Amino acid sequence: MYVCSHCDAQSLKWSGRCVTCEKWGTLVEDAQDQPRLKPGATIGKTKAAQSTQLSEVAKQNEQDRLSTADPEVDRVLGGGIVAGSVVLLSGEPGIGKSTLVAAIAGSVAGDVLYISGEESATQLAARFKRLSLTADRVRVLEPFPVETLVATIEKEKPALAVIDSVQTLTSSSLDATAGSPTLVRYATSLLLELAKRTNVSVLLVGQVTKDGSIAGPKTLEHLVDVVVNLEGDPVHSYRMLRATKNRFGATDEIGVFEMTEKGLTAVANPSERFLAERTVTPGSVIAATVEGSRVFLVEVQALVEQSFYGTPVRRASGFDPNRLQMLLAILSKRAGLKLGEKDVYVNVIGGMELREPSADLAVCAAVVSAFKNRADASSTVYMGEVGLGGEVRSVPMIDKRLQEAARLGIVSAAIPSKSKTKVSPIEIRRIENVKDL
Repeated sequence: MYVCSHCDAQSLKWSGRCVTCEKWGTLVEDAQDQPRLKPGATIGKTKAAQSTQLSEVAKQNEQDRLSTADPEVDRVLGGGIVAGSVVLLSGEPGIGKSTLVAAIAGSVAGDVLYISGEESATQLAARFKRLSLTADRVRVLEPFPVETLVATIEKEKPALAVIDSVQTLTSSSLDATAGSPTLVRYATSLLLELAKRTNVSVLLVGQVTKDGSIAGPKTLEHLVDVVVNLEGDPVHSYRMLRATKNRFGATDEIGVFEMTEKGLTAVANPSERFLAERTVTPGSVIAATVEGSRVFLVEVQALVEQSFYGTPVRRASGFDPNRLQMLLAILSKRAGLKLGEKDVYVNVIGGMELREPSADLAVCAAVVSAFKNRADASSTVYMGEVGLGGEVRSVPMIDKRLQEAARLGIVSAAIPSKSKTKVSPIEIRRIENVKDL
């Protein structure tokens, strides 16, 4: 059997290129022996195990969580790091993973064992000093083989074990290079078994590939308990922390940070930050999106310009390009906008990504405003999902979005015509179809 070292795909014969991930020179032979009995083992009846009544098992409560002393991180994790869990933090190089992990290690209430394979002990101490973090309860360990690390963690039993990063781990019993899918999966399995046995929380730092997926096999995400991603544009100072998997909480919460000289600092009022430098110009509108239990108001900008090529350009930053193509087709068919010879650019300010369908109406309003070179007379927030027939459909949590808009001084809102609202704190404009924009 041949296994791809990039995506862990299997093939019966060798080829120069993996048919799954299309990478060159990644297929290596996986010489697996035929299944055989262990020494002294026989096939026959085995002794049955004793099961436990579920009602007799002590229920885990909130006190079993380890607080990170950062409200944004605790929000994403569902209240903190659960004792005995394995958390995987991933992100692009230079996004701030090590900075965030150092802040967590220097703030938790308990002993921390920091296993640094990316930096030396001197460099790690300099990072803590630069970030003004307390290192009294942090112990540093060199990147020994994973078997040695597991034995050390079991002996010292810290409240939190940090491994930066999982791609640097090696093994004394497994013949594999550091960062290979086989070794990453093997090391994570040992750490997961250790966490469940000793009730020690483990925080893993993982790298991502060029396409944005976590480096190593996909099974790494299935092994761990929590997967959080640190996202953001290196050009902007804002970072978003999202949970894509959480066995102990919700996966739709988001934490907002700002990269400063003192590290990543939590942004208490993200909507006010995103709209701080907004000016009233054609093509600029305000969108209301919901992430978990929070409402974010962000600025959406659009630019419509005459195309000088045979194929018009459609570019989007912070918004799905495929959905933008669909919305432009709806505006052309249902609203009568002649966009066939126009280049259209859409940008979400602040590095925020609009993934909720409620942002459709804001994107359409921005394109219409840029096409007609007309700006809103007053600050207006847009919320609504647009269907293929041009109809504007209702969105959830409409009252909470309106309250957030009123808190920031927005005077009017454009909402779907069939949305049911209570007494609105701002002026309401109901839109039935995109042609009404």
